[in-house]
Amino acid sequence: MDTRTLGTGGPEVSALGLGAMGMSDLYGPADEAESIATIHAAIDAGITLIDTGDFYGSGHNEMLIRDALSQRSRDDVVISVKFGSRRSPDGAFQPVAPDADPAAVKDRLAFTLRRLGTDHVDIYRPTRLNPNVPIEDTVGAIAEMVQAGYVRHIGLSEIGAAALRRAAAVHPISDLQIEYSLLSRGIETEILPTARELGIGVTAYGVLSRGLLSGHWTPGHQLTGGDFRGHVPRFQGENLATNLALVDALRKVAESIGATVAQVAIAWVASRGSDVVPLVGARRRDRLQESLAAADLALTPDQVAAIEAAVPIGAAAGDRYPAQQMAVLDSER
Repeated sequence: MDTRTLGTGGPEVSALGLGAMGMSDLYGPADEAESIATIHAAIDAGITLIDTGDFYGSGHNEMLIRDALSQRSRDDVVISVKFGSRRSPDGAFQPVAPDADPAAVKDRLAFTLRRLGTDHVDIYRPTRLNPNVPIEDTVGAIAEMVQAGYVRHIGLSEIGAAALRRAAAVHPISDLQIEYSLLSRGIETEILPTARELGIGVTAYGVLSRGLLSGHWTPGHQLTGGDFRGHVPRFQGENLATNLALVDALRKVAESIGATVAQVAIAWVASRGSDVVPLVGARRRDRLQESLAAADLALTPDQVAAIEAAVPIGAAAGDRYPAQQMAVLDSER
């Protein structure tokens, strides 16, 4: 698989990354053996970037990755970890600002290293901006961990252009992880140009809009317990009908290209620039194989134009998160 470099001084990673969240959390039950087999298949196919969070499954996701890597070389992968979200024993997310003060940075990193069974994290990033903790303090604490050898690179997640500038003034930032897809193009106005000005890469999550752009979603899709999409506006009522109509239009373009809806959606994100790395959230090997083919799909300018005509910018119905979560996203301000 081709590789891309995250930012001016960040790590070299595969052109597609694997997002592991769904293997432990938020999308309903997952099969652990199949999850590990999917991680192995991804690595064997050339994927080197694996993204997780210390709060995914309240630590389960990190331990799952540890178990998968026990049968592969740790040095062959770049592990990206988000930290900060708080959860209760029943798995509920706590409606409080994320842990992002300097003491929390070091404390949570210690548990992450133990769960992953490694002596370093390749990219460490706060999951959200804590409005009560200056981003300079958070980045400064991670920078101390870089100097100590426990972290290789510093990343950020879902922050706006102003905070991105402040963070980069403290320490080089490898990449900004943020939602970016045909249905979520808000970063193109200010955040993406700022990242490029500062030499910061983008790892794009939600490239299939949590399944909406997979080509497999149907109006009667039944969500299982624990699937947070049941609370996401884009999956509700008339919003869902509008969004699936966009998918139908995209399907016609995909068929003309000889690809699937998912492959075209992923390839479109990858086409945004060599500094953008799409994260695919496959939980099964069959879905992974479908996504992998997108890495070989080189879209022509005419094909990009047809894709964007099928799903025009701003055409998505409904926000990408429930209102309470949208309100705390620095990237949406």
